[in-house]
Amino acid sequence: MTIQFENSYAALPERFYTAMGATPVENPAVFAINAPLAEALGLDVAWLKGPEGLALLSGNGAPETARPLAQVYAGHQFGGWSPQLGDGRALLVGELRDQAGQVRDVQLKGSGPTPYSRMGDGRAWLGPVIREYLVSEAMHALGIPTTRALAAVTTGEPVYRERALPGAILTRVAASHVRVGTFQYFAARKDTEALQQLADFAIARHYPTAETPLHLLRNVVEAQAALIANWMAVGFIHGVMNTDNMTISGETIDYGPCAFMDAFDQAKVFSSIDQFGRYAYNRQAEIALWNLAQLASALLPVIDADQNRAIELAGPELNRFSDLFQQNWLRLFRAKLGLTTPEDGDEALIAALLGAMQAGMADFTNTFRALGTDAARDEFLDPARFDAWQAEWAARLAREGATPAQRATDMARVNPAVIPRNHLVERAISEAVEGDRSFFDQFHTVLATPFATPEDSLFTRTPAPAEEVRQTFCGT
Repeated sequence: MTIQFENSYAALPERFYTAMGATPVENPAVFAINAPLAEALGLDVAWLKGPEGLALLSGNGAPETARPLAQVYAGHQFGGWSPQLGDGRALLVGELRDQAGQVRDVQLKGSGPTPYSRMGDGRAWLGPVIREYLVSEAMHALGIPTTRALAAVTTGEPVYRERALPGAILTRVAASHVRVGTFQYFAARKDTEALQQLADFAIARHYPTAETPLHLLRNVVEAQAALIANWMAVGFIHGVMNTDNMTISGETIDYGPCAFMDAFDQAKVFSSIDQFGRYAYNRQAEIALWNLAQLASALLPVIDADQNRAIELAGPELNRFSDLFQQNWLRLFRAKLGLTTPEDGDEALIAALLGAMQAGMADFTNTFRALGTDAARDEFLDPARFDAWQAEWAARLAREGATPAQRATDMARVNPAVIPRNHLVERAISEAVEGDRSFFDQFHTVLATPFATPEDSLFTRTPAPAEEVRQTFCGT
């Protein structure tokens, strides 16, 4: 088939990227193809599995219409400033329009070294590729904005981390790969012309009704407030919320040391490199606002030539974040409790349940899924505190108009039965590394319908002590 890539990012000035091809791999083979996403992008699945498609997905070849490039950006990593980062192991191949007419980036991740590799090998091993494939597609099924996985291929070459591991490449699809750090890169260089060009690009791609960089900031604040609230509502911990990992589009990106909680803990951290809990579950909104402040700072020169005036204009936009986040958080958690009409005491009611869950080491996903049944009580080590809360909840529900049956149906639509639990992701990885992909396929199928109760309780039960995953790791 003929793939007609668009290349709007490649049309930007050369200082935005390095034009280059991928490093060829020895013996690529298809591990997984996301057929529904491929079809949405107008790609033939059989062609993708064939020689030409495999060449595209492995970086061994690209259509003539592609203009592959590695994007440059900067960023704050765990609060520390890095003036130049960039795609150290990824290439933007080009852009495709999906069936809805939306432009989507197609990127290879693990395609070899670039000028931004920072002494890395530019490669990925199969484990992180499987993790991102499963978790990003699970997030999509949960209805949370996210980059998506189009394909995973093995390279036939080893990647060396603590030991030799099978190499792989992920094909990632995104609304764009423009990050807060992209703006920071040009702001740090006082390149106002590039900042304006980047703002114009982001507005045209993501927020076409926005008229100015200030309006762009407003839209990004709104998108991120909604996104982080969505993360909180499913117990998701990103793990590495650096400014180069926050998109302008409002999509979740870069599934490195991410994880979903089992037993609820407000301060839960999984990432092995987050030694001080900067990106803990209960700090994600705070960090999102911190990152947005860096975006606002970068945009100041194109908001107004007078810096003091620019600060006066940007400040109120940032100040909206906390209220927007709280509104989204309350809306989502009210729905999780089966509440359809707001009351002043709802926030305290939600907080009381979360407090009881933390004290009782209750599973986050299973507790919400089981609310209204006897199974919810069984999630708590000491159910007395839950019993007291349940009485308050029952009194609150009595003031709602929905019938119990309708409420149960509505709650089942927002409280998933299945999430990509850490121990199951690790099982999918370990078995695939040994050559058995059957569990990956089974798990991926179950994750595609997270609000349906699966036949096999394997996918809903909490991990046994020996299965529990306490730390997650970056693929590099």
